[in-house]
Amino acid sequence: MSVLTTRAPAKINLTLHVLGRRPGDGYHALESLVAFAEVADTLELAPGPDLSLAVSGPTAGPAGPLDDNLVLRAARHLAAGADGLRLGAFHLHKRLPVAAGIGGGSSDAAAALRLIADLNGLPLDHPAVIAAARATGADVPVCLDPRARMMRGAGEEIGPVLDLARLPAVLVNPGVPVATAPVFKALGLAVGQRLDGAAHPVIGSGLDAAAVLAAIAPARNDLEAPALTVAPVIGEALALLREQAGCRLARMSGSGATVFAIFSDNAAAQGAAGAVRAAQPGWWVEPTRLA
Repeated sequence: MSVLTTRAPAKINLTLHVLGRRPGDGYHALESLVAFAEVADTLELAPGPDLSLAVSGPTAGPAGPLDDNLVLRAARHLAAGADGLRLGAFHLHKRLPVAAGIGGGSSDAAAALRLIADLNGLPLDHPAVIAAARATGADVPVCLDPRARMMRGAGEEIGPVLDLARLPAVLVNPGVPVATAPVFKALGLAVGQRLDGAAHPVIGSGLDAAAVLAAIAPARNDLEAPALTVAPVIGEALALLREQAGCRLARMSGSGATVFAIFSDNAAAQGAAGAVRAAQPGWWVEPTRLA
């Protein structure tokens, strides 16, 4: 059988409200509007008797030990939950930065589950696929079908697809990996404690770009302030994006260090990306669209 291929797009938290820390399990309860970028990793699966993974690409170096990669973790979880699955050799071409707040590893894992499901004729809503996604990581379920939607709880509550207009954007990562745990630690919530703040705006389906911006502008990323204490360079990246012509909104994604800005049109986004690259040639900078 021929090689199967899929994209693993960057996951962008257009909003990220932390509601509090749950008393039962200690997890942070979130409410987040998630969109996906056109920039992506690429994952291939060559069907065969043995499960394996090879990684290449410009950001392959920081991807970590192969045996601990989320692609293989997801595949093993799915194989354990569904007997007799056909597997094979994965090849991951890594373009997205790691530990970057854009769900690169989670999107890769979801891509692996999509490929195995396709190879074995399983729907994405098959209980074994959903269980494998949840067992692999909190962000993996929302990445299974990478389209804009609300994510709630600790990632287990996934809303319906929101048919939002594509937003011209620029993604910037200043080259500093930021682990999630220190950011939540800096947030400083005790188990059972709630975080004050305005409620998340209601996001309807079918919004055009102007309506999406109007809806998310009053929202926030509650992890941005604690992340700035862990990696102050995030503030520099945000300031640089906000200086660019046509910037409508700049915010951090996830727990950082990647930030994004939404622009008035594709030309403005392309121009801003060029300006940021010129100012900071060592940073990862990608003009894209979010939806």
